[in-house]
Amino acid sequence: MTTEPIKPRRSNSRQTGAPTITDVARLAQVSPMTVSRVINAESNVRASTREAVQAAITALNYAPNRSARRLAGAGQLRLGLLFSNPSDAYLSAFLLGSLEQASRADTQLIVQKCELDDHEREVAARLIASGVDGIILPPPLCDSPLVLDLLRDAGVPTVVVATSHPRAGFGAVSIDDRAAAREMTQHLLDLGHQRIGFITGNPNLTASDERLAGYRAALEGRGIAFDADLVAHGLFTYRSGLDAAEELLDRDDPPTAVFASNDDMAAAAVAMAHRRGLDVPGDFTVVGFDDSAIARTIWPELTTIHQPIAEMSRMGVELLAGMLRDRRNGGSAEPQHLVLGYTLIRRQSDAAPRQRPRVRQRG
Repeated sequence: MTTEPIKPRRSNSRQTGAPTITDVARLAQVSPMTVSRVINAESNVRASTREAVQAAITALNYAPNRSARRLAGAGQLRLGLLFSNPSDAYLSAFLLGSLEQASRADTQLIVQKCELDDHEREVAARLIASGVDGIILPPPLCDSPLVLDLLRDAGVPTVVVATSHPRAGFGAVSIDDRAAAREMTQHLLDLGHQRIGFITGNPNLTASDERLAGYRAALEGRGIAFDADLVAHGLFTYRSGLDAAEELLDRDDPPTAVFASNDDMAAAAVAMAHRRGLDVPGDFTVVGFDDSAIARTIWPELTTIHQPIAEMSRMGVELLAGMLRDRRNGGSAEPQHLVLGYTLIRRQSDAAPRQRPRVRQRG
């Protein structure tokens, strides 16, 4: 089915020439009322319809008319976003997606930094006291017991993003971390690697355990025994990735490939390999997870799992806004857990293992 290009009509377009809700409805092939429901994050819209409307909004760069929404009785929501993430690339993508969705939905987003182990409970309490209607928690705060307990006890509607095991009563957006890690490990096995190193993430995050479990499941599926000596522990930081990669490369029988639990640590593993005089991927394969900006800015570019970070944050804002508006309308629907898809992106950092001994030093 093809869609005819939208031709502005004087009767429907604003005097500024900006697209209207009618234009969005025509492009998405739905009614203006359905577009309104999507914009207001109402829950009674099919996922496929919601995606079509969001695509039309993006294509037309449509922004809701704030004054019209006020006249219609749609009060502006105030959402808090607490962040504490060691990866600048991950955080940048997350903030971009959440701010973009907040703007589309005429929702005020209050962003607050909150370092772990540094009075995070007090910071969260101050944000609650400021009068926000609900809170979004990206990693690692999505798995912080202190913050989650506080929000539960205060009765604040909350959406956690990128946790593998959301608590009851919280909305959640994630991917299947275990399945994604299993697929990446199977990819390395298909290339011919038998000794595959793995760099774990922060042990306080549920996604770290799930990615390790996926790695182990892939090995067991091919009849390869799990070797604890091929696992090094990281914290999702570049520095921890350097230390972990060095530990693995110092083994008497080092791995021919390393799968790092995020792109920052994978980039560090590439740097450590280059420091040792190893060619990536000729001598040593490195793959990551997230598909954050660093995966495309280092050389060679990383083979990685694309986690739709910006889309997850957009869906988090939309899900939380829907929960709040449902509550305003007297609803009592259970919070949803949305699981989005992932993609294995192959670039230049992986190859079949060499059959000859690998070079450790240049010259």
